[in-house]
Amino acid sequence: MSDTAANRYDDEVDVLLIGAGIMSATLGAMIRELEPEWSQVIYERLEGPAQESSYALNNAGTGHSALCELNYTPEKNGRIDVNKAMGINEKFQISRQFWSHQIEHDVLGDPSEFINPVPHVSFAQGKDQIDYLRRRYEALSANHMFPNMQFTEDREVFAEKLPLMAKGRDFDAEPVAISWTDAGTDINYGALCNQFFDAAKEAGTDIRYGHEVTNLKREGNFWKVTVRNVHTGDKKVTRARFVFVGAGGYALDLLRKAGVPEVRGYAGFPISGMWLRTTNQELVAQHKAKVYGKAKVGAPPMSVPHLDLRVIDGEESLLFGPYGGWTPKFLKKGSYLDLFKSIRPDNIPSYLGVAATNFGLVKYLVEEVFRDFDGKMDVLHEYYPEADPKDWDVVVAGQRVQVIKPAPAPTFGTLEFGTALVNDQSGSIAGILGASPGASITPSAMLELLERCFGERMIEWRDKLHEMFPTYGKSLKENKEAYDEQWAWTQKTLKLER
Repeated sequence: MSDTAANRYDDEVDVLLIGAGIMSATLGAMIRELEPEWSQVIYERLEGPAQESSYALNNAGTGHSALCELNYTPEKNGRIDVNKAMGINEKFQISRQFWSHQIEHDVLGDPSEFINPVPHVSFAQGKDQIDYLRRRYEALSANHMFPNMQFTEDREVFAEKLPLMAKGRDFDAEPVAISWTDAGTDINYGALCNQFFDAAKEAGTDIRYGHEVTNLKREGNFWKVTVRNVHTGDKKVTRARFVFVGAGGYALDLLRKAGVPEVRGYAGFPISGMWLRTTNQELVAQHKAKVYGKAKVGAPPMSVPHLDLRVIDGEESLLFGPYGGWTPKFLKKGSYLDLFKSIRPDNIPSYLGVAATNFGLVKYLVEEVFRDFDGKMDVLHEYYPEADPKDWDVVVAGQRVQVIKPAPAPTFGTLEFGTALVNDQSGSIAGILGASPGASITPSAMLELLERCFGERMIEWRDKLHEMFPTYGKSLKENKEAYDEQWAWTQKTLKLER
């Protein structure tokens, strides 16, 4: 650093990562392997890694490979559309490859700390849902990316696969069906983050907890990043060549402060959630699966009901939910003023457009906010008829900010339920907005970031990228041989063959 720069900046780095969640952990690991000489610093406002969306109980912990999530296979004009399911599944295979590569290179440790095999099950109730589920099964099971998928309406098979859900169920009053595969997983993204950040620290990455980024300003080919120590209030300035904003619900505000024109007109709508949780091992022993059903009309995709086996820090429990809620916070540990501070002249039309066209969502959230414990148990009883309230506790889940994109009249704004990558034209700053399927496809999202922001280096990095992602550049949904080869490798490396 020159004397002039030293007088103006407290630090200078090649890569500055905002937020210590799974997004920054993944991108940092990729860049360390591609450019080990580049310096990195991570700023996190909280006191440790993975304390927001990546924390185990703040998300569904599902390897979102579209094996059981019904919202990824909508019915259109009488046909099951599997395109989104195929795309998400393929992206999750990219995640498995990256984690396997990191394990083989001693970046990640014991995979059983963060990923475990758990069957994924789709659950249908009533004639219409069963008909839909059967056609979904037929459409997906024909593809090699959905191996050994099965379907049944037989109540005895149902009771064998899901004994907890069969207890007390009146099969004559309402028929049920399930489709399932044993190829699913449960993932503790908090544990995965911890392993990544332990390796990052050993590799020389400067990780600063209790530090909040308050402003970003472009200065030529660099970014001037102002950071505040949350304990002392002291501010320092870091100069960075590249900035990644992985700040969850605060990402949109920081990209706005940076003056990134690509987010003009964007807005955010916060949605919170809650779980019912039991650690009663007698119950846990009777439900070794993740069971997803149909969402209610108007409910956001993140609120699709599911009864899940979770493996968190070696302890098994069951979670049911999530129950939707609402708070104006943009982060679970955020401010009640977040939503109001986010309103700007350029995104007011986006907010108004979504408010006018999403009455069903508003109605759903109002109902969920006023649903008491007994009401939550009523919903659980649809899945587990004999559930005893004494066995279940309410756990507050994470906070998500759904992206509202600007749109032309007459809608003005559209509510998006996916994950959006935003970068400026120079490629010197990028950020992630939105949520589901989020964490499970992070390596794929970060690959896209590298292509957008470091395009001129991708040819130089190609050999290394193929080491990290053996199927990089191939279509797994069209290449069964490539899929089978990478599947066998990752099953073994991730210790999922049990």
